[in-house]
Amino acid sequence: MIQIETIETSSLGDRSYLATDGQLAVVVDPQRDIDRVLDLVEQRGLSLTHVLETHVHNDYVTGGLELAARTGATYVLPAGSDARFEHHAVEDGDVLEAGAIRLRVLHTPGHTHHHVSYVLEAAQGDGEGVIRAVFTGGSMLYGATGRTDLVSPADTDELTHAQFHSVRRIARELPAQTEVFPTHGFGSFCSATPTSGTASTVGEQLRANPALTMEEQQYVDTLLAGLDAYPAYYAHMGPINRSGPAPVDLSLPEPVDPAELRRRLEAGEWVVDLRQRTAFAAGHLPRSLNFELGSNFVTYLGWLYTYGEPLTLIGESEEQVAQARRELVRIGVDDLAGAAVGNIDALTDGQALRSYRVTNFAGLAAALQQAPVQVLDARRNDERAQGYVRGSQHIPLHELHDRLEEVPTGQVWVYCGSGYRASIAASVLDTPGREVVLINDSYDNAGKAGVEERPAEGDNPADSA
Repeated sequence: MIQIETIETSSLGDRSYLATDGQLAVVVDPQRDIDRVLDLVEQRGLSLTHVLETHVHNDYVTGGLELAARTGATYVLPAGSDARFEHHAVEDGDVLEAGAIRLRVLHTPGHTHHHVSYVLEAAQGDGEGVIRAVFTGGSMLYGATGRTDLVSPADTDELTHAQFHSVRRIARELPAQTEVFPTHGFGSFCSATPTSGTASTVGEQLRANPALTMEEQQYVDTLLAGLDAYPAYYAHMGPINRSGPAPVDLSLPEPVDPAELRRRLEAGEWVVDLRQRTAFAAGHLPRSLNFELGSNFVTYLGWLYTYGEPLTLIGESEEQVAQARRELVRIGVDDLAGAAVGNIDALTDGQALRSYRVTNFAGLAAALQQAPVQVLDARRNDERAQGYVRGSQHIPLHELHDRLEEVPTGQVWVYCGSGYRASIAASVLDTPGREVVLINDSYDNAGKAGVEERPAEGDNPADSA
């Protein structure tokens, strides 16, 4: 009996998989923190024979190279990946075997040129296999497909057409009951459009996947029209994965005392406070930035952070710092400059803490009834296109640092889709001369509060102010 176990990395919207026949096992698209895989292999008493990559990843640093080295497993990558280390390259039609597990390679370009999917079969005595599942990486997702613009603008149109045909090939060649196991699509920006559900089959995708329900050009036009910005840290992932990531280090960073913490803040270094956004708003060190440790932490810190600059963490506990460290190594931020741990009042070194107000959309509505208010929308363009706070200025969070001079001094109210990105923006804006108000609320409540405006057809909401 072949079993497939999912290893979830919800902070990046990705999944890795372990397939086993009860004795031997293979792993597909492992994340950098391989201790989760090693623990699972040890707990089940398994021998790992293959580590498989569907493609060279753009949204995280792989743990595949180290995992293969630690276990003696064969490291498998698609031909054409340009990986600069020893590996076993596979092409369309190749077959890999591990006990009762048989994996057939399908070349499914689209997310990248070299992308492959792995069809899992339960090996039979005559050499044939019963198809059980397909590991689709960034090809067929749940109700969507992987984005096609990560290689280069010049390749995007070609790859989008290729993605259409790859998904159709999977649906054409595999039985309807075949279980689908994608790597991306659970919040990952590697998905071209939002996905739906947590499990699916090829048959279900025939009814739900745009590559299977639309004509080719309609699919291409729809996918290209829906592509928006993706995290800036993606630019670093492919090169790291091709050159071979260093072994992972999950140890705690060096402790930083209050005096040194103050020096780093005054020098303009990156100092990130991991505390919950309302705790940060109530009192924080001047010039520190708030990236609340949660499901969005690594995506947005990686998006805004300048790779290679000194990065110091502020945490309430060593456990909080350790979790942040784990998240950061997943995107190749390995060299932390240190961490300060404890109550924020004990870390001031004589500095006066800064603070700002926290409210909701109902509070904004009440303020607008009294007088005009400067409001900043920190959401992406695609979100803005669906509706926005009347009269608000729009600067997506990932553009804010470079456009700070566009935000007037004085009072500014900041919102996003949930409060998370707004809390980061508020910490960036919280400088002398500005009075920040954080709208810590779901954007769904903007309409209920009567402050939302929906753009008329043909309007460009990004220009609204």
